[in-house]
Amino acid sequence: QVQLVESGGGLVQAGGSLRLSCAASGRTFSSYYMGWFRQAPGTEREFVAGINWNSSNKDYADAVKGRFTISRDNAKNTLYLQMNSLRPEDTAVYYCAARYSWYYSSSKTEYNDWGQGTQVTVSS
Repeated sequence: QVQLVESGGGLVQAGGSLRLSCAASGRTFSSYYMGWFRQAPGTEREFVAGINWNSSNKDYADAVKGRFTISRDNAKNTLYLQMNSLRPEDTAVYYCAARYSWYYSSSKTEYNDWGQGTQVTVSS
């Protein structure tokens, strides 16, 4: 099992930026495909971005393409999500997740371990 702890959320005005971090411990972080998901009140948890083990492949939801950037530092066992040009509709709890695979998936059911989430609120 991988233990995941997110940080970096907060309140920001529309157009602003935030950088989320996800610290991992436990099993070998560098072996896994990692993802960011988000969940707004009353909605399903949705895929935001994913990255493979060596950062050679990055995947994004259409809603965040060109604004968000996912990255990872395997030496530090840390996953990041740089969020720019934030919009009120980006308001949600953001979760990082580990998938025991090298390959992409946007389905939350195919991820094995989850963090507790960090709140991002974007005011208009």
